[in-house]
Amino acid sequence: MTTVDHVAVRPSGPAAHPDGCPAAAPGTPGHRTGGAVGTVGAATSLLDAYEPGRARFFASPTRTLLAHGERARVPHGDTPLARRVTETLDAQRLAGHRTPLVVGTVPFDPTAPAELAVPEAVRWAPALADDPLIALHAAARWDIRPVPGPAAYGAAVAEAVRRMKRGDFAKVVLARTLELRSDRELDLPALLQRLARRDPGGYTFAVPSGPGRTLLGASPDLAEDVRRAAALLQSEKDLHEHSVVVDAVRDALAPYCRTLDVPLRPTLVRTAAMWHLSTTIGGELADPAVSALELAAALHPTPAVCGTPTRTAREVIGELEPFDRGHFTGMVGWGDANGDGEWVVTIRCAEAEERTLRLYAGAGVADRSSPEAETAETGAKFRTFLDAVGANHQEAAR
Repeated sequence: MTTVDHVAVRPSGPAAHPDGCPAAAPGTPGHRTGGAVGTVGAATSLLDAYEPGRARFFASPTRTLLAHGERARVPHGDTPLARRVTETLDAQRLAGHRTPLVVGTVPFDPTAPAELAVPEAVRWAPALADDPLIALHAAARWDIRPVPGPAAYGAAVAEAVRRMKRGDFAKVVLARTLELRSDRELDLPALLQRLARRDPGGYTFAVPSGPGRTLLGASPDLAEDVRRAAALLQSEKDLHEHSVVVDAVRDALAPYCRTLDVPLRPTLVRTAAMWHLSTTIGGELADPAVSALELAAALHPTPAVCGTPTRTAREVIGELEPFDRGHFTGMVGWGDANGDGEWVVTIRCAEAEERTLRLYAGAGVADRSSPEAETAETGAKFRTFLDAVGANHQEAAR
């Protein structure tokens, strides 16, 4: 399994660190405003202060951010997203905002509107992992409906494999969803708490994704044993899938970099309970003025969440997936007027609206894939959220 994680890029320094594909770089903490506290419990206090609809929460392995209010929004348009973000931040500086930044999410389809805003106030804290956190458990009853159902998803995988064996394309990532409906309004702060506490060293986020909708997500999390982890380094399918992603990242970053170092073989990296193949790419930007978001946009979407060739894979996804991905496999994060930021691929995420929670999971399909294996993989990837909402026992009984 290839990690879809982040690219750490400082516009003024070393260039990149993908564990498989996009996002972007930790910025300098010097611009922190109101509530930048470096004490134990500071990150947890931001997590506790999250309010749906009024706040945007983002936690990474290096820091925690809580944004309130909205001074401005990044407009939709035909010009590149990074340019529109820069223009928005420049306008905020001219209006007297000394340290503006944008926070939010970018959809899978780069031509669709992004949900990025300049907040009124931002509070910063160290990483959640710096705080002593205890995992919280939940038990609830949900009406669960798969879209598509396992049989239909397996048929889509089989069709994709048939086309690949015919030579139409090399890889596609096919996703499916679970629609969970509750008999009461969703408690998003409680859900965010459970997600964050399961893996405080990873990425956790909760941001608006449209009118009345919230995108929530957490780092990949799945129980696997050490033998499975070691097998990843010997798996021809997984190594090939990973190499396709690494090549795509290298090719996308090369035009921006003076130097680029790509290791010959991947290593293993583990999140809360899941092993991944990981490759760290290092480099130096040729132009320090290039922003983290510009680099992230250049990488988006990588073969790890779309396929290759990209255009063909997009067409296949549009044909075989019976739903709009929206912000699933897009990007979420923040970026400031200095070009620094963090942008993370939105996997293991869900979109909440009123009493409904839609969970997403995808699997990379190659010409040697089997419908049964890919259906099982996506089912396993649902577990992070099913555990968080207390629904894993229901899905296991289906």
